[in-house]
Amino acid sequence: MTRCSRRALIRGAALLPLAATVADGLTGPLTDRYFPRHGTYAHDTASYDLHLAYHPVNASLNGRARIKAVANRSLDRVELDLSRLSVHTARIDGNRVRTRQRDGKLYLDTPRPLAKGAHFMVDIGYSGRPKPVRSPFGPIGWDRTGDPHDGTMVASQPLGAPSWFPCNDRPDDKAAFTFRISVPHGHHALANGTLLERRRTGHQECWTYHHPGPMAPYLAALYTGRFRHDSGTVHVGTADKPIALHNAYPAWMADDAEHDLARQPEMLRAFSGYFGQYPFEAYGAVVVDAELGAPVENQTLSVFGSNHIDGHRGSETLVAHEIAHQWYGNSVSLRDWRDIWLNEGFATYAEWLWSEHIGEDDAGEIAQQAWRSLQARNQDFRLADPGQRRIFDDRVYVRGACTLHALRTAMGDGRFFAMLRSWHDSHRGASADTPAFVAHAERSAAHSVRPLLHSWLYEKPLPRLAA
Repeated sequence: MTRCSRRALIRGAALLPLAATVADGLTGPLTDRYFPRHGTYAHDTASYDLHLAYHPVNASLNGRARIKAVANRSLDRVELDLSRLSVHTARIDGNRVRTRQRDGKLYLDTPRPLAKGAHFMVDIGYSGRPKPVRSPFGPIGWDRTGDPHDGTMVASQPLGAPSWFPCNDRPDDKAAFTFRISVPHGHHALANGTLLERRRTGHQECWTYHHPGPMAPYLAALYTGRFRHDSGTVHVGTADKPIALHNAYPAWMADDAEHDLARQPEMLRAFSGYFGQYPFEAYGAVVVDAELGAPVENQTLSVFGSNHIDGHRGSETLVAHEIAHQWYGNSVSLRDWRDIWLNEGFATYAEWLWSEHIGEDDAGEIAQQAWRSLQARNQDFRLADPGQRRIFDDRVYVRGACTLHALRTAMGDGRFFAMLRSWHDSHRGASADTPAFVAHAERSAAHSVRPLLHSWLYEKPLPRLAA
């Protein structure tokens, strides 16, 4: 997500000593999560198969979720997250089971205890009128747009996924996704991954998408309405498979949107050089008929508001930001929301790299300007542990990007960009945290960078930024 104005409550953050740095390869549950009521470590998810029928006249959703998972300990119930929607049938491994819903949670009693390591399948039928869920950052999740054809959109970061499907809502529980979305004939449906089939049955059309992921629930996306579609492929290197590129936008802004998104292929090529091979099979952007506070980096399918399109590329840095998230945030995911600078600092620095790439402001010049703006603000903030209500504080973005520029200056371009590429390569499709990044940078540097990173990540006072 790009930075936007958010009113944040101040909450102190405990210092995490650098001595706690761990090696790459993270195991075991976190015991001090920012949002402990979302998700569970009792199981990990392998795949979601979602059958969804949306009825725009009454804004209702009928859903069936088939979830494959593995137990991490002996289980006599399965816990999922689901808000504002009612479950009417549930089965585990084909057996009907009793369910309870309370405070955004769905509990399913197992027909018999599931042993640690057991693979199991949950089948859930549910329905209702989906709405955004309340969060410390305002309503998020499923929402309706201003589309005259009753369009919908999903922007779930960080806690909105349970507004439209039952899930294990942890950012580090990543899975494959299949979406089968039925809408009235003449309406369109878009979701993550690749369109496998578009089939008409009577007055309905079913759009089927598949994304092997792995993908965190908060990055799953669904858009309905009527769109102009623009498809193609992007070749980023002789050894890489071409990337399927698909954009969609309301017809009334098609010319402006096509112009504003036209440099996506060049961004994909440039960032593949900086960060390594593009991690997914497809990419695209959806522009919805609504004004959004910020675009959102839903995996393979970012969403922008109509206010981000002006026909003059006035928001092109945001286009670059969301593309960069496909590497950092989506492919390499955060282990917990306290580590969000690993998403937002990296994507913000990608904006500065894009500026360099097209011959505008140098990243060093932008970093100095950003440092001066940070210096003028209160020094009450730890980047690696900002506090639950400040994960979208502008300083997460800007100080995070300055941290990377300081590291680039200390390491030199050759080692720095090799380090970024190996960071993605070693954690592709997985999750990581700040101590793992510090350890990785330390191994990649010619001399120790721990003291530098400690001052930027764990200390409140803003360090000096070398020119």
